[in-house]
Amino acid sequence: MKTFSAKPAEVEKKWVVVDASGVVVGRLATMVAMRLRGKHKPSYTPHVDDGDNVIIINAAKAVLTGRKREQKVYYHHTGYPGGIKERTAKAVFDGRFPERVVEKAIERMLPRGPLGRVQLGNLRVYPGPDHPHEAQKPEVVDFAGASRKNKRAV
Repeated sequence: MKTFSAKPAEVEKKWVVVDASGVVVGRLATMVAMRLRGKHKPSYTPHVDDGDNVIIINAAKAVLTGRKREQKVYYHHTGYPGGIKERTAKAVFDGRFPERVVEKAIERMLPRGPLGRVQLGNLRVYPGPDHPHEAQKPEVVDFAGASRKNKRAV
């Protein structure tokens, strides 16, 4: 028996919607990263983009456990000497783009490189309940109900 290796033309991609309201960010990110890579399929091939297209709605209502909302710090560098900047998770959630907490958590779970960038392109994150992808007939995944640990009170 030979090892199966999927070819890009043979891959069937589905569209999936996940509601992130009240869901723990890290748990959501692991599930979404797995679906973006295609590891949930029996036809998984490491060098082929065979993951699904994932739409996350209500990303602004996702929660962090413990005191991470006040203590977790995101760093970025301006490129100038001494140009390191930091923001807490609370500042990001209360800011202009609260969905970036979820986006960055998922991005950092994907491989770095050309394939990881393509797989990240299959992710759409929206802060509210509306999304413009109804024409793709996305399948709704109840991630919060999969385990009692996935959902927390806001």
